[in-house]
Amino acid sequence: MQLTSSHPRTRPISAGHLRAFEAVARHLNFRAAAEELSLTQSAVSRQIQALEDEVGTALFLRHTRAVEMTSAGNQLLRAAGSALERIDAAVRQIRQSAGRKSVAITTWASFASMWLIPRLEAFQREHPDIDIRIDASDVAVDLSTADVDLALRYAVPQAMPAGAIRLFGEQLTPVASPWLLKTHRISKLDDLSKVTLIEAGDAHRTRHLEWLTWQRWLENFSTAGAARSGAKAKLSPQRWLYFNYAHQIVQAALTGQGVALARLPLVAESLASGDLVEPLPQMRLDSPLVYWLVVAPRSLQRPEVKAFSDWLQQQAAATREAVGDVPDPDTVDHMD
Repeated sequence: MQLTSSHPRTRPISAGHLRAFEAVARHLNFRAAAEELSLTQSAVSRQIQALEDEVGTALFLRHTRAVEMTSAGNQLLRAAGSALERIDAAVRQIRQSAGRKSVAITTWASFASMWLIPRLEAFQREHPDIDIRIDASDVAVDLSTADVDLALRYAVPQAMPAGAIRLFGEQLTPVASPWLLKTHRISKLDDLSKVTLIEAGDAHRTRHLEWLTWQRWLENFSTAGAARSGAKAKLSPQRWLYFNYAHQIVQAALTGQGVALARLPLVAESLASGDLVEPLPQMRLDSPLVYWLVVAPRSLQRPEVKAFSDWLQQQAAATREAVGDVPDPDTVDHMD
């Protein structure tokens, strides 16, 4: 359906029908959109028809059993989707400021479970009137549009925006359970051939995350500075065990399933408690990856966000001390 007119339309469209348009575009189904919006299917259809009349062209192609977006519909969706997200975020912000104080944090699952959540009780004791919401996802959200106040991120310094706060750096080190080390004594690199080695299964496919692999670690600590290529081939462990997430890798090490190449800041507590042991402490490998705190610009002035940000930096200082973290000079501009 192509709507035509002898004169181009110039009047801005009314925003009232965009919510129905966005719902239909997501579902590609009028009935599902109507159920989501608590409207009748005919009401949604009328809103879409009215919007198409205002825009001046068809936004959807209606087939017998399916709905398809037109190029004009896709163009409008790109603008309307982000606009509605901003509106919804602003409304939530207004509602929050009128009700309970809360802080929303985005981070990735392993960091949330291994570093952030175990420490949260201390903050809640100090600030019982502040609600905390954690969104754990591997997808980096846009702080300018998402309903999030703080982001905890893991990246090289050059990938971070201005104003990012350096929490701590990273070293990679072999760790194992004390029970495994009672059976398999590990005092030198070659002893690793007697055990299962655990590592990140997808690290080889991602830039920078190759630092999390035994291959990279072995290239740095191969005997007597031997040729670094093929270092992995010189060490043949009993078997390899791969996981996608850091907390899975550490859990496998805790239960004695093998020796893991772990991120030192994430296992510092387990090492301090004796649940894990670092059998080769002289073989820590410095990583270029850094843990960061980023505060959403619109949240900077909220007291509860500042309180949580300050607390995070205090906790990070304790972690830096525990692991002996000395920041690289290239990152000092981002230091807290």
